[in-house]
Amino acid sequence: MPTRITSKLALIAGAGLLAFASVANADVLDNIKKAGKVRIAVAMGIPEYSFVDENLKPTGSDVETAKLIAKDLGVELELVEITNAARVPSVQTGKADMVVSSLGITEERKKAIDYSVPYATLALVVAGPADVAIKDYADLDGKRIGVTRATTNDQDITAKAKGADIVRFEDDATLITSVVSGQVDILSSQSAVINGINKKMAANPLQVKFTQKETNLGIGIPKGETALKGWLDQWVKTNFDNKVLRDIYRNYHNAELPDDLTARQ
Repeated sequence: MPTRITSKLALIAGAGLLAFASVANADVLDNIKKAGKVRIAVAMGIPEYSFVDENLKPTGSDVETAKLIAKDLGVELELVEITNAARVPSVQTGKADMVVSSLGITEERKKAIDYSVPYATLALVVAGPADVAIKDYADLDGKRIGVTRATTNDQDITAKAKGADIVRFEDDATLITSVVSGQVDILSSQSAVINGINKKMAANPLQVKFTQKETNLGIGIPKGETALKGWLDQWVKTNFDNKVLRDIYRNYHNAELPDDLTARQ
């Protein structure tokens, strides 16, 4: 009896591995075209990048970018709404075909997913009340600082502000609420998030204390999808050169993208 059970378990495990291998080796670009639909993961609640407007419609530079990708693929768009922490897992597990969600290109993430060439940027900053003196990471020692879990900000603050009391939130929307409601008053986030908070705290806006780094953003896709990466790389370069992506970014961020962006790695 134990031998039969073991054999059955081995068969089940083998079938699971074959199924995983099949998914891993799938041609996602071909599947998108056959399905007539592209599933693009976006973390909502990020000011200027992806948020809900007054008509309860998703909008922002990343949402408009996702819409344009679907249009140029000639397929329907399915926006897969996720949290910040789920951005990488959403493409690893096949929940989405790609992720367009202010996802910074980092060496750590490159171990798990592939990226298109950069299509946009963001600035990582530390912000706080005007009367709190913070000039660098050392000034965060002993201070309570909010971050969004599994973001580049989280990684950077964890590595460089070891004396800080780090409070992690599941997504940017929750982080914003925590600041506006007074749960935390110092945070590390994107400049766009700070702008969003200050619109709600006009009487007592936060000040950017220092810039941690400028980060290039890429479209995240499953590992080894060379056809999809090739299509996206060319798509980004074409729409950057014809100024479509630059116009989208300017419309939402009131800022210009660097001229050499798509040549960066």
